[in-house]
Amino acid sequence: MRLRCRNCGREYPLEPLYVCEFCFGPLEVEYDYDRLVREWSRREVESGPASMWRYRPLLPFTGEEPCDIGTGFTPLLRAENLGRALGLKNLYLKNDSVNPTFSFKDRVVSVAISQARLFGFEVVGCASTGNLAASVAAHAARAGMSCFVFIPVGLERGKVMNTAVYGPRLITVRGNYDDVNRLCIEIADRYRWAFLNINLRPYYAEGSKTLAFEVAEQLGWTLPQHVVVPIAGGSLLTKVDKGFRELVRLGWVEDAPYRIHGAQAEGCAPVVRAFLEGKEEVSPVRPQTIAKSLAIGNPADGYYALRVIRRTGGKGVAVTDAEIVEAIGLLARTEGIFTETAGGVTIAALRRLAGEGAIGPEEVVVALITGNGLKTLEALEGTVPESFPEIDPHLRAFRELYEAMHARAIA
Repeated sequence: MRLRCRNCGREYPLEPLYVCEFCFGPLEVEYDYDRLVREWSRREVESGPASMWRYRPLLPFTGEEPCDIGTGFTPLLRAENLGRALGLKNLYLKNDSVNPTFSFKDRVVSVAISQARLFGFEVVGCASTGNLAASVAAHAARAGMSCFVFIPVGLERGKVMNTAVYGPRLITVRGNYDDVNRLCIEIADRYRWAFLNINLRPYYAEGSKTLAFEVAEQLGWTLPQHVVVPIAGGSLLTKVDKGFRELVRLGWVEDAPYRIHGAQAEGCAPVVRAFLEGKEEVSPVRPQTIAKSLAIGNPADGYYALRVIRRTGGKGVAVTDAEIVEAIGLLARTEGIFTETAGGVTIAALRRLAGEGAIGPEEVVVALITGNGLKTLEALEGTVPESFPEIDPHLRAFRELYEAMHARAIA
């Protein structure tokens, strides 16, 4: 196991490094796949823990006990009701909103904080739009480490409270996420702190692969034909692709084609804009959307996400805030899943792809639901009822109300 530069291919040992010293390209973890083929099997995975750590040989942690709060092996649900609404017969939802801090970020943090502790760091931190903040704070509490969390002003109250309850040093920054991230890079250079999504990014990013591993395993060790992935920094999309390719390399799944589609909000869609305009580079934008967890105007892995979308034959889709809110309600009414705005972006993009015929009615498609709706209640204000009938605790009162409701329904 080692680090390798994505651009020039130079190799480095497993250390707290994140950029190449020669070309300044991003570093990525590489494994000894030949050894894994000889020494590891699907049967061992299937008998492992019901968490993301059942795939430990393909995760960059070399210690004994990871910092695990029960993340992963979340449900892959066949969405028959939503599928009928969209004309898709083989639609699945990977519901990561049920992770311990209610988002997929628990996957990346579990890996990164485990390795940070092994490297000897005593303080961990992050720049976050909300979900990562909660996960870092929770894992730091579990690991007994000091924690600094930096967020932009104006985040949803649910995400702030979901972070503050774990007791980190929570600091709001006057600016957007990109401003926060620049500040954290400077802090990471000044202090010997582990900023999980900055100077430990190679380890952090690998946790996302476990979503791909679980999807393949839960589909009976097969790959879906389509995956719809929300894009913030772009790392999740690239790691889903890497996870699928690693399973093929191990010989655990058939090398069948799959398409990865990227979903963004129109108010922050730098990757989708580059895709639609046929550009090779992703130009930064200033975010303006209710999907705050995806509001990263200068995505660190945007260039690589764009390459994956094109290489796999996928599409980039940008949806309006109105479509996001509508999709949140559609998912809740059809499948009983309440997702945050990022999930609304995913479902709205899925709806567009199905309507345009980009996904065939018989094809197997997986949509990633990455966060819980209780974190972004503000997005639904004015779209759901806020007052309800009130009656006395007597059967007669209910009968009168019921008859009145029935009469209105048939009028």
